[in-house]
Amino acid sequence: MLLSSRVKGVSDSITQQLNEKAQNLAEEGQIIYNLSAGQLPIKPPQEFIEKIQQQLNFLKSYQYSPVTGIPELKKKILSQHFEKRKIEGEGLDVIVSNGSKQSIYIALGAILDPGDEVILLAPYWVSYPEMIKFWGGIPVPVKSNVYDAFSPVLEDIAKVITPRTKAIIINSPNNPAGIHYPEKWMKAFAALMKEHSEVWLLSDEVYSDLSYFDPEPTYFYQHEPSLIERTMSFGAISKSLAATGLRLGWTIAPKSAVSAMGKIQGQTTSGASALIQRALVDFDFSQLGRFLEPVKVHLRRSANMIREKLRASDLPNLWYQSHSAFYFMLDFSRTPMFARFAGEHPENDYSKEICQEILETLGIALVPGTDFGLPNSARMSLTMEEVPFQEAINKLVTYLITP
Repeated sequence: MLLSSRVKGVSDSITQQLNEKAQNLAEEGQIIYNLSAGQLPIKPPQEFIEKIQQQLNFLKSYQYSPVTGIPELKKKILSQHFEKRKIEGEGLDVIVSNGSKQSIYIALGAILDPGDEVILLAPYWVSYPEMIKFWGGIPVPVKSNVYDAFSPVLEDIAKVITPRTKAIIINSPNNPAGIHYPEKWMKAFAALMKEHSEVWLLSDEVYSDLSYFDPEPTYFYQHEPSLIERTMSFGAISKSLAATGLRLGWTIAPKSAVSAMGKIQGQTTSGASALIQRALVDFDFSQLGRFLEPVKVHLRRSANMIREKLRASDLPNLWYQSHSAFYFMLDFSRTPMFARFAGEHPENDYSKEICQEILETLGIALVPGTDFGLPNSARMSLTMEEVPFQEAINKLVTYLITP
């Protein structure tokens, strides 16, 4: 039987592929250092677990939830957003979905027509281009580099805005770079967007609670409140509550956009888990700071460990200051090892081949940078426990400095 041309054009998620392969090798008895996973190796806060347990006795926890979410939870999410961002706004609504991935997907479905362009700031999350293409849109990447701490040059963004530009996706804190865009950048971006009133602004803020070096992230709409009227902000419990498997995220957006998204969600998945929503209604989000503090200490330690090892191995040009989310990007092209792959064609991308060799020879699972829009690189997670992480870094750096 023939499959649709739409699904044939969509790539598999490389992050999930690598994570599954690493898990399979580990189950076969191999020693694997899995630095590919984008999740914390801990359980959610005990208070949240208890709230879930308490809701198990109620009939409504097993029944359909409203398509756009339980009203009490929607109100709570919006109130928390205003409080954390120190903003005010009218005409906004919330739709709760099965994770932030679905949130972004149906948001794109609500605004894109075939041929519309969506600007992506590279490195970007691997699913953005595939989601855009699935709705008939055209991804338009804007590159950045380690010298600018992966903050794209605003003039480069301005150059690619055309009458076909429907949206720009801003992912800060950023997956995969492990940075958030500076306040100065956000202010300048806000000024640029005031000149393009027809462009939607999609702000992926899933890692906003996971900044482990000051200053904390700020957002463009905080500096120019008029932009709130065409901003969609995405959040989730996956990272901040260590609950990737519970699949609950949300979108804060103008009511017209939420209504359109609700139509898509209502005809596909219906509402998100009633059990998890009801538990969140009763959960005190002010406890997040206490829960995440040891996580941030761990991430700082991992980031510092990378810095010191790269410097000690005469690879300081690979280092930049990661300060949020879980990740660090390795630039293979700036290492002695790279010449063995590139030969006379350093312009080609060898990310997948290099990551495959690292997995097979060292037992270290990394995610190739290709699908993040950053060739000849790999994403490395900082969440592994300290001792095995140190072992993995030592093995990896030895590999990188060997021609």
